[in-house]
Amino acid sequence: MRKQCCIICGKPLNGGIIINGKGICKCCEEKIIKVRMDTDFYMYYKNCIKKSIIYPMIRGEDSKCQNYHL
Repeated sequence: MRKQCCIICGKPLNGGIIINGKGICKCCEEKIIKVRMDTDFYMYYKNCIKKSIIYPMIRGEDSKCQNYHL
């Protein structure tokens, strides 16, 4: 089985959080919590999370949800 890697830094995951099967290491998790919103780092972290976690969830939702007509 392949070891999971952090979606931010790419290092092997030895702790931290896993969201929807994707991991963020403890170090990056702490950096995300402490970063100010007016920095480039904030945008970088936001885009990494958006590319790895949010878009697949939105794309995959259509195939898993039934279309109910009211």
